[in-house]
Amino acid sequence: MPLQGKPLFVRQAERVRAAKLHGRVIIATTIDSSDDPIEEICRQEGLDCFRGHPRDLLDRHYQAALRYPAGTVIKIPSDCPLIDPAIIDAVIGYYLDQTEEYDFVSNLHPATWPDGNDVEIMTFSVLEQAWREADRPLEREHTTPYIWERPESFRIGNVSMAGGKDYSMTHRFTIDYAADYQFIQAVFDELYPVNPLFSVGDILSLLERRPDIYALNADYAGVNWYRLHLDELKTVSAGQTNTKALEGPRLGASMAKPLNEAPNGVG
Repeated sequence: MPLQGKPLFVRQAERVRAAKLHGRVIIATTIDSSDDPIEEICRQEGLDCFRGHPRDLLDRHYQAALRYPAGTVIKIPSDCPLIDPAIIDAVIGYYLDQTEEYDFVSNLHPATWPDGNDVEIMTFSVLEQAWREADRPLEREHTTPYIWERPESFRIGNVSMAGGKDYSMTHRFTIDYAADYQFIQAVFDELYPVNPLFSVGDILSLLERRPDIYALNADYAGVNWYRLHLDELKTVSAGQTNTKALEGPRLGASMAKPLNEAPNGVG
């Protein structure tokens, strides 16, 4: 899926690498033969690639962190091609300034940024504990629920938008549906030629000027995986997901694989 002449995940990797506090960036894809092209593209682009379990993402991320030893692990899912490097720096900086106070920091609990700016940072020991003890399917598939669902066991921090702003349920910058790709492609076409590292603020300003672009995937605003597990999640409410019935083509799972980066190592 191209964006301005490059695969979508390569464009995202460029944005992750633009964060001032980034460390080694690893593309963590699967061992499925259908993902062989991802490994080849990584080789061509000079990106490190790790291949692991197709469905147990917790195991994939843990094994990647063993392959590329890291005391600190950051998870950024590859369905975030519009992620703002400044947001990555904000979450990493918040954690680095208070490493003795937190085991896990993200900008998702609760979420306030436009969906598609997901950053989670944790110690390797916490990731290892989750890998060892998590046994629910959703904990294996989504990597970190074992951690953030247990605030009584882990010290959890969160980075929210300034000024009490909350775009998490109204603005969708992530990619799951064909309409999301149309939206992301339109944003890139408008902003990339002017500034390849355009910010969240630049996107929000564009959408104010161009409501036709906002409308491309507006029907999917607030849609996330929580909607399928509200009966299992104790720290997520119905107000944090869109539960209405949806129609429209969903993109295949192979279009995006988790992308992880971490200072002093890898996720």
